[in-house]
Amino acid sequence: MVRFAMEYVSSREDAENIVHDAFAELWEVRRNYLNRKNHLLAFLFTAIKNKCIDWLRHQIVMREAENMLQEEYRLSMQIKFNSLDVFDQDVFASEESVEALVNRAIQSLPEKCREIFIKSKLEGMKQSRIAEELHISIHTVETQMGIAYRKLKEELKNFFPLFLFFLYL
Repeated sequence: MVRFAMEYVSSREDAENIVHDAFAELWEVRRNYLNRKNHLLAFLFTAIKNKCIDWLRHQIVMREAENMLQEEYRLSMQIKFNSLDVFDQDVFASEESVEALVNRAIQSLPEKCREIFIKSKLEGMKQSRIAEELHISIHTVETQMGIAYRKLKEELKNFFPLFLFFLYL
């Protein structure tokens, strides 16, 4: 039975586990098959076959998930590489300083949004404190920070590392 399972799974250990599970299921759930010798072998081989199918399906799902994660990681690294390459060329080729770029991006924010962003990221205030000081809800602070991030992302699209700097400031 282990040899049968090994035809479909990758290792002897996996095959042994599958056969063990089939016997455990027979003992725990289907003891009535133990009295019928004709049906016992059919049950065991069918159970092993089904467990091999389940194992193979699980392996396929796991490989697809791994591949998706690897592709996402690869794309993320490619984006970071490209943005650093562009950043290097654009920032240092520009006559405008990095500080001026950042200030211009912040100044492009709507007034309330800019005020909340400055208090949060540049002054280091917590969102609850900002909400309390400006007499607004925390939800409004969170919404305005989201707007600020979107606008800064657009404004600094050619300077992705600067945007990341603001994001994790």
